Amino acid sequence: MDFSLTEEQVMLSKTARNFCETELIPHEALLERTSELPRELELDIRRKAMALGLHACNMPESVGGAALDCVSFTLVEKGLSRASLALAECVRRPNNILAACQGEQIAHFLEPVMRGEKRECIAMTEPDAGSDLKGMKTRAVKDGSDWIINGTKHFISNAQNSDFVILFAATGEEETSSGPRKRISCFLVDLDTPGLEVARGYDHMGHRGYYNNILNFDSVRVENWQMVGGEGEGFKVVSDWLGPGRLTVAAVCVARAERAFEVAVDFAAQRKQFGQPIGKFQGISFPLADMATDIRIGDLLLMNTAWKVDQSAPTIAEDCAMAKVWCSEMLGRVADQAIQTCGGMGVMADLPLERIYRDARVERIWEGTSEIQRHIISRQLMRVRGA
Repeated sequence: MDFSLTEEQVMLSKTARNFCETELIPHEALLERTSELPRELELDIRRKAMALGLHACNMPESVGGAALDCVSFTLVEKGLSRASLALAECVRRPNNILAACQGEQIAHFLEPVMRGEKRECIAMTEPDAGSDLKGMKTRAVKDGSDWIINGTKHFISNAQNSDFVILFAATGEEETSSGPRKRISCFLVDLDTPGLEVARGYDHMGHRGYYNNILNFDSVRVENWQMVGGEGEGFKVVSDWLGPGRLTVAAVCVARAERAFEVAVDFAAQRKQFGQPIGKFQGISFPLADMATDIRIGDLLLMNTAWKVDQSAPTIAEDCAMAKVWCSEMLGRVADQAIQTCGGMGVMADLPLERIYRDARVERIWEGTSEIQRHIISRQLMRVRGA
């Protein structure tokens, strides 16, 4: 086994981390205080990221991206994700679904995103359809050569700051061996399309400045060229996207766990009680050892899964599920223990721990809950045994 990185990968990792330390983290206090990310700051960060080649580094070279392999991109993701999510997202890593754009979609949607002129959001979740995509009620009905869309999506990240939405909607039903199943299709829809309302979302416990919105579709008319892939191929599009999305969550969790751990270790080495650093007491040092081990396991699982993606391993779905469930739950444990290590200071805004603790909770929910990840893993365990 060779766990070494190439010179280019080491450089990418350092570049992303340095960018995070110099251009993102200094703005965290403003973000926490105001819960808003100034538009001019977002654009400034984006321009600087583009100058370094970090913008759209996940996209294929054929569409103007850096075409990073999964291991390299994961290293970049880890470097940037030490900061608050709203700031890290200023460095745009567009949804890889957009690489499937064809025809008119390229000039209208893909190319402006690659130039940093447009931003996308993605809409799958509904009030009555989260993990159960087959329960999707948003419908697109054929009307001549167009589609008429009605329905509601919620928990849509940063829709109010986006220009168009990658939308999943039911376009009919088909009979399968297990009964009727909805045909899901994917559309690219401008957010200023008549009948489409971007409504305020919900107040939430973490991720200041990272907004969620509700999208209401009231007889929204879109043209056939705005469909990604064929009619009814939405589940395939989702499958192609979910694996990398879950791996990104795992990378974010490892990065934030590492930052929380570093704060806790530094505090334990400097804070003195009873005449010595508290890190010398086993009540502090042993949990630190557990945190370090937890993080190492998560990082190895993350990078091994990224390597498997690059090798097109046949077990990608369950590998990504394992990485997502372990790293997201590991972050919760590490953030909690980091606060415990720092005592009263741990819950003060002077340290980033209380923010990391708040932000960590949702990682076990979005991009597929921990229960869904365990379902994916256990289903495969039974499937290979014919059960």
